[in-house]
Amino acid sequence: MAFFLVIAWLSGMNATVDRMAALQRTQFFGELDATDLEALAQRAVERRLERGEMLFMAGEQAKGLYVIVEGSVRAYRVSGDGREQVMHVERSGATLAEIPVFDEGPYPSSAAAEEDSLVLFLPREGVLRLCLERPSIALAALRLLARRMRNCAALVESLSLRDVDRRVAQLILEEANDYGSRKGTTIAFQLSLTHAQIAARVGSVREVVSRALARLQQSGLISVDGRQLTVVDEQALRRYALE
Repeated sequence: MAFFLVIAWLSGMNATVDRMAALQRTQFFGELDATDLEALAQRAVERRLERGEMLFMAGEQAKGLYVIVEGSVRAYRVSGDGREQVMHVERSGATLAEIPVFDEGPYPSSAAAEEDSLVLFLPREGVLRLCLERPSIALAALRLLARRMRNCAALVESLSLRDVDRRVAQLILEEANDYGSRKGTTIAFQLSLTHAQIAARVGSVREVVSRALARLQQSGLISVDGRQLTVVDEQALRRYALE
């Protein structure tokens, strides 16, 4: 019995250490000392998500925020005609649903797992208490919210001023920067997104995205072989995306 109690205690200790490491990777909580991190980690609730599983829905009353430990989660809105617009995709080390923590409102967007993921839920009251006790945490939250506003402004600009071909080109550059392997002026990577997922990111539909990718290939800016996509000339594609 004593042996099993020790194993259980060690497992609990390891779980706390893993949660602390996940919290420390975030912009929000990265400046906390070990004592505060441990206290926060012990209050965190783990939740595992399968690919496509909903984390929360827009309009639901928010009770706290989430930290992504593993995987990735997309935040999105659905239009009246049922079309999905991805607002942002967050990966390990990021937080989600910070805004409702401060305005006490509902979730402003829906969130679903892009792949099998592990997240931590932190209750609103504990996060607010930390912000009041630690001004550095409040400042980190302000920086994070400011970045969210800049990203939203950039998304609005892209949707209103750029055509679909250029939005797709910009998304390809972002994916290449995150996952690509460089060789001279070229960048090659495995395109994990389907045409429907790309459409949700750039505010279009699958058929239009397929035609945009075909035009980028015909222009010699990219080449596609199955799931392998190669940016032929990064600077040329970047100039095209910004025209």
